[in-house]
Amino acid sequence: MNYGAYFSEKEFVCSHTGKVKMDQNFLDRLNELRGLYGKSLRVTSGFRDVTHPIEARKKTPGAHTTGQAADLAVRGADAYKLLEIALSLKFSGIGICQKGSSGRFIHLDTLITTGTRPRPTVWSY
Repeated sequence: MNYGAYFSEKEFVCSHTGKVKMDQNFLDRLNELRGLYGKSLRVTSGFRDVTHPIEARKKTPGAHTTGQAADLAVRGADAYKLLEIALSLKFSGIGICQKGSSGRFIHLDTLITTGTRPRPTVWSY
């Protein structure tokens, strides 16, 4: 697996199981985004095994379980800039959490339309 110029495997490891199974196409797009963004990005959640507590609560496991998603710590004007770039690169899922004084992030994924999850889509947490 090639994590590119800006990221390393350890940033994407499941915090619950220690496993990591990222999708190469997703990583390539994330590296393109990082190059255009021009600043470092901290991954707060990458791969999640289906047994991860967040995924286990869902009816259907999400994009993190396929290795096609990451949550990136970002806030304020930087969040706006990252969002602009993500939209231009056609990430298919964008989740925005920009409330509170800590824990702000943007979720990005590359899932395609599947059943009850139409794509592209944007949501807030």
